[in-house]
Amino acid sequence: MTEPSIRVSHLSKRYRIGVQVTYRTLRGDLVTAARHLIRTPHPPASQGERGTLWALDDVSFEVQKGEVVGIIGRNGAGKSTLLKVLAHITRPTRGRVELRGRVGSLLEVGTGFHNELTGRENIYLNGAILGMRRVEIERKFDEIVAFAEVERFLDTPVKHYSNGMYMRLAFAVAAHLEPEILLVDEVLAVGDAAFQKKCLGKMNQVAGEGRTVLFVSHNMPAVQNLCQRGIVLDLGKLRFDGPSDQAVQAYLATDDLRTGVVDLTNVGGRFGSGEMQLLKFWMEDQAGEPVSLINSGEPCSFAVEYCSVDGIPRRHLSMSIHINTTSGAPVTLVNTDMLNQHFETAAPRGIIRFHVPKLPLTAGMYVVDLNLATHAGHTYADFIKSAAAFEVGPGDYYGTGRPGHASAPVIFDGHWEIAPLVEGKTP
Repeated sequence: MTEPSIRVSHLSKRYRIGVQVTYRTLRGDLVTAARHLIRTPHPPASQGERGTLWALDDVSFEVQKGEVVGIIGRNGAGKSTLLKVLAHITRPTRGRVELRGRVGSLLEVGTGFHNELTGRENIYLNGAILGMRRVEIERKFDEIVAFAEVERFLDTPVKHYSNGMYMRLAFAVAAHLEPEILLVDEVLAVGDAAFQKKCLGKMNQVAGEGRTVLFVSHNMPAVQNLCQRGIVLDLGKLRFDGPSDQAVQAYLATDDLRTGVVDLTNVGGRFGSGEMQLLKFWMEDQAGEPVSLINSGEPCSFAVEYCSVDGIPRRHLSMSIHINTTSGAPVTLVNTDMLNQHFETAAPRGIIRFHVPKLPLTAGMYVVDLNLATHAGHTYADFIKSAAAFEVGPGDYYGTGRPGHASAPVIFDGHWEIAPLVEGKTP
């Protein structure tokens, strides 16, 4: 039987809360000495703060050669820690990791890049780190540069690159230098929508070439489209391991996604200017109370809390809510543009609601993408893919006691009629 590309056995990683781990340097020793001289008082730590955090807790799984596996879970679930252990960036506290093949990783923007070196030099440096010969790197060089779209700045030190340029080159290097195992964290959110689509296409190509891919993402449709299998982590523990569509369902069924108000402050899968931020999302019933489930046909509201990062009021604000099935199929889009309801002025912090007199969705789980924009929708301030999920119950939309058909998510309002054909009146 073929040995797996990745074997993780009883892997655990512990962090001490409040303890700063450093390496001895002259600069560090001077800072430590200064702290002892100043003797800044620290508040007494609670028992919990004196404890430890298990970012990974007895995680075991195997990944076969050529398999594409999505790693999903809320922030703090242990996804990034897992990839860092696999990439040998951090050591596990307990357990064992076996990797068979050359490993390429893209865990954060510019991982492995040297700021003082040029884009050209960093391509060769990363190739050397992967154990590639110079002739192999040169064979892929033009393809990497073309994908990254940084030809004009190829001989400029990367410390002068914008985040977008850094991101494009880092992904191009990681994906094109042909590692047998590719580890990709949720870094695609740094780029714009067109770049994300380009990267996902390249990852699909890499997967088709029989290489092993571990992909951490909050973009559920991307996980389902790219990955045959999904692993759900929750507070460091492996909660589910199976087909990707079932993994997404298991993830969306977790309590923090389905109980009322969803905290968006640390959610991944977002991009935009950052001048404003979406903070929370929830559904409200007719009485204005947050709920985790709304029945078909009932009045409800979609609500989001936002803030202006610099505390300055904004003008010409617009909001969009994309509603999708759990498999990523679009159901509908509601936004302020359609109703010509741009908010001329918006307080630095507030709540935006979209009121629905009669919810036209059949029973099931739905996922929302949220987009807060400025300048009448021309500038994305904060766009979050797969921001939250909500559940619709089988209500009596038509008042007949018959719910909508489960195979079609949208319910139309209207009425039927029949009439005899009058000769000469045929359309």
